[in-house]
Amino acid sequence: MRSALPYLGDIVILRLKRKWGNFMKTAPYSEPFETFGAWFEEAKEKEINDPDAMALATATAAGVPSVRMVLLKDWDQKGFVFYTNMESHKGQELRENPNVSLLFHWKSLRRQVRVYGTVERVSEQESDDYFNSRPRDSRIGAWASKQSRPMEGRFEFEKAIVKETARFAVGDIPRPEYWYGNRVVPTAFEFWEDRPFRLHDRQYYTLQKDGNWALDVLYP
Repeated sequence: MRSALPYLGDIVILRLKRKWGNFMKTAPYSEPFETFGAWFEEAKEKEINDPDAMALATATAAGVPSVRMVLLKDWDQKGFVFYTNMESHKGQELRENPNVSLLFHWKSLRRQVRVYGTVERVSEQESDDYFNSRPRDSRIGAWASKQSRPMEGRFEFEKAIVKETARFAVGDIPRPEYWYGNRVVPTAFEFWEDRPFRLHDRQYYTLQKDGNWALDVLYP
C-alpha cells in the first residue's frame, strides 16, 4: 500500500503547479552565456533603471572585501568588461587580488545573476576605442579626477576640470595610462529567479577543465 505522506506531497505539488505553473520558469540552457543573453535583452526592455548596472565585489590581498556599482560596457563569451581609473581603491584591489564577483539585480524582473571569476586587462585598442567613444566632458573628467583620494573641497576638483579643459581645448584627448578596461573571465554563474513562497529558481553553472559548463539546480 502506498504511504499517505508521498501522496499528500504529490497533491501539494500539483496544486502549486496549477496556481503558479512549473517550478522552473526558465528552462536552463547548456551554457550560461545563452541564459545571460536572454535575460539581459529582456532587462534592457523592461528594467526601469540601468539594466547594465552591476555590483563589483573585490578584495585586498588580505581578503578584506569591498563592493560598489559599476556599468557593464561590453560582454561576450570571453567575459564582462568595465572601465575604471586603476589608481582608485578598486583598481588597487584588482591588482592585489584578481578574484572578483559580479551581481546583476533586475528588480523589475525579480531576477539576479551572480558571476564569479578572475579579472584581466583588456587590450590597449579596446580601452582606446571605448575612451574615445565617451563624451568629451567625461574624457576630461578622467584626467581631472584623482579617484578615491582625498580632496580639500569640491572647488579643488572644479579647478582641475578647468585646468584640463584648457589643456585639451583643441584636438583629441588621449586616454590616461591609468584608465583602462578590465574583463571578468567567469568560472561560475548563478541565475536566480523569484518564485512565490520562497520556491525560487536557482541554476548554478561551473566551468569544467574541458571547457564545458556543468549545471546544477540548487535548493532555494
